[in-house]
Amino acid sequence: MELREFFEHLSGAQRVYGQPYEKDGATVIPAVSVRAGGGFGQGDVQGQVTGGTGGGGGAIARPVGAYVIKNGEVSWEPAIDVNRIVLGGQILAGIALIVIALRAGFRRS
Repeated sequence: MELREFFEHLSGAQRVYGQPYEKDGATVIPAVSVRAGGGFGQGDVQGQVTGGTGGGGGAIARPVGAYVIKNGEVSWEPAIDVNRIVLGGQILAGIALIVIALRAGFRRS
């Protein structure tokens, strides 16, 4: 598989939308967010150690929700990412603690 084909395979619709399935009389089409990247290299330096290779890559996929088709109507049901909610709470708590510490430091001056 060539590099172009590889990235087309990663980013195609078959990687974003899952196979539709039926549940409780509704058709569900899951959707994910896919991010991919890669790095490659090659080398042959004259007068030094010759040769060289390289490569690398990765992909991250996370669920974002699903389209639900029921009684001829389509609705979007977003996925809840608890990890993002917890991380957001931790960031806000950290910022609040910094602000409190700064205010306490200014009051002492």
